[in-house]
Amino acid sequence: MTGRRRASAAITAVLLAVAIGSVPSSPAQADPTIDEVKTRVDRLYHEAEQAQERYNDAKVELAELRKDLASLEADQGRQNSRLDEVRGQVQDSIVSQYEGTSLSAVGQAVVSEDPGLFLSQLTTISAYNDIQSQLFADYATELKALNIRRTATRDRQAQIAELEKQLAKEQKSVDDKLAAAKSQLADLEEEERAALLASRGGEVRLPSGVPASGRAAAAVRYAMAQVGDAYVYGAAGPSAFDCSGLTMMAWAQAGVGLPHSSSAQFGSGPHIPSNALRPGDLVFYYSPISHVAIYIGNGLIVHAANPGAGVRVAGVFSMPYSGAVRPG
Repeated sequence: MTGRRRASAAITAVLLAVAIGSVPSSPAQADPTIDEVKTRVDRLYHEAEQAQERYNDAKVELAELRKDLASLEADQGRQNSRLDEVRGQVQDSIVSQYEGTSLSAVGQAVVSEDPGLFLSQLTTISAYNDIQSQLFADYATELKALNIRRTATRDRQAQIAELEKQLAKEQKSVDDKLAAAKSQLADLEEEERAALLASRGGEVRLPSGVPASGRAAAAVRYAMAQVGDAYVYGAAGPSAFDCSGLTMMAWAQAGVGLPHSSSAQFGSGPHIPSNALRPGDLVFYYSPISHVAIYIGNGLIVHAANPGAGVRVAGVFSMPYSGAVRPG
């Protein structure tokens, strides 16, 4: 090989080595930090709480629909009885007017169980014009009323079926989000997990006293007594709560009934500006509303926070503030 060729080969080898060395190797994906895991877990907890509150909303609506359905069914039963009564009067009128004739037998035969068919049979009687017109009109009116009630009942039944599907969907969403959060936590070492949990609680010292009075005092006392209890989606005591479950049970101690739903509780009393908050007021968070707490004074709230923190005290503006309500 000539000197020129050797030099060229040497230069090529150097350039190749430089080119290979300059290609950045793909670094292994770094493990998430505790703060990153905390952010992810908090997001999953919040998404699960949103699903739970939608579930709670649906349960409240379902209870109302079932109550309405029971009323409609009872009303339909009464209407059916009224229809039977008027049908009997119409039939008796035919028989009494034409007793001893062939039309009497026709009248006795008009006994169809189908209300619409019964009305049709009446029109086939040649002596229809002789039937007491008011009785016939009564029967037609009562039949129309019954059909309206039957339609309303079917509509409620369809609404209930659809709502039950929604409940199942929201419950699955809660379970999936909670499982994802647990999976995130499981990836941490034991020491990291303990550090994360420690960072989630105890950020606010418990106040030595809460200046509440009247019925609000009973609600605040109950809520404060639950500090340290577990957060469980859908729970309302005695030793575990979700956010609206805690506020519902707290105000129940004061004789005030609240629905198990943060968005429904938002309509439970007059709205209060943030600069006029009193201990016992309900404070709501996020948009749409998906979290509720109880104001305890001094810029603090007590609330069922999430599965990682349980029932605890926090600052009133520690979450995106939506408004406040004074129950009772």
